[in-house]
Amino acid sequence: MTHSGGVFDVAASQNRLAEIENELSRPGAWDKPESLTPVLQEKSRLEDEVARLTRLKTCRDDMDEWLALAAESNDEEALESLAQQQKELTALLDETELVMLLSAEEDGKDAILEIHPGAGGTESQDWAEMLLRMYSRWAARRKFALEEMDFLPGDEAGIKSVTLRISGPHAFGFLKSERGIHRLIRISPFDASGRRHTSFASVDVIPDAGNDIELDIRESDLRIDIFRSSGPGGQSVNTTSSAVRVTHLPTGISAQCQNEKSQHHNKETAMRVLRARLYDMELRKREAERQAQYADKDAIAFGSQIRTYTLQPYRLVKDHRTGSEMGDVDAVLDGQIDKFQHDYLLYRHEQQR
Repeated sequence: MTHSGGVFDVAASQNRLAEIENELSRPGAWDKPESLTPVLQEKSRLEDEVARLTRLKTCRDDMDEWLALAAESNDEEALESLAQQQKELTALLDETELVMLLSAEEDGKDAILEIHPGAGGTESQDWAEMLLRMYSRWAARRKFALEEMDFLPGDEAGIKSVTLRISGPHAFGFLKSERGIHRLIRISPFDASGRRHTSFASVDVIPDAGNDIELDIRESDLRIDIFRSSGPGGQSVNTTSSAVRVTHLPTGISAQCQNEKSQHHNKETAMRVLRARLYDMELRKREAERQAQYADKDAIAFGSQIRTYTLQPYRLVKDHRTGSEMGDVDAVLDGQIDKFQHDYLLYRHEQQR
């Protein structure tokens, strides 16, 4: 992002956009479209930045005019317009602050998000599916693309695991706040006695390395296992072995996919996830502070949760890292998690100062 000392440099962004336009209009520039992906992503980001800052300047200028008019006339309509303009300016400033906080190298990348239920069978598997719905709704509201890379349904209800690729501006930057253990407290719909249950699920989020990141992965370092996909209750879904698990032997990191009937497609997807995990591992090595926070996976159990969603005996969602709370639990579970993401980014910014 083009800014200096916390202040955006619109002229520099516009100049860079002009450079990119010239680069894209050169003869032969589109001969290898796949090589232009990073350039096109930068172009999109800069266009969004310039548009946002133009709106910010226009809103501020309008507010100055309404302020002058209200001071001269003390007119009620002018005061109402001034108040409305102030609300719009505040919202734009909040949005600009949020984007400024997304300054890490990997924040602008797409995200690979995985959800796994904790111990507890159907209860936890149902909770994992509720989280899947929450993130799907969040992505839809932001008009982010969502691709289901791997999915394993639960035995009776819910899911045993899911891997999603979420694509959009700063997808990983926003979603990194969700990495950790999520706890649900509610009256169980699966308990005929109507008792209160606590369920856990883990969410992991890693940046999608894509094809523009150079990673040295040798074929000799990979072990590829082929097996049959399974459905609810462990039943076989495919009569042929098409599910693929790829293991990087030097690190022990693995990824698998069983979504497609094609073994080739499953291998491609598993390799993409593996690349993302290896890329994430390298990022952690370079950032000692982040490595200390995320290197060891917590047990999916009491005491390790990052956020608690309480439906009984009261209704509240609380983030245990930032102290942020929301009483409208239905809105949160419907994907309105922006407040938690914003507060987490501020929290991380303060920690790094």
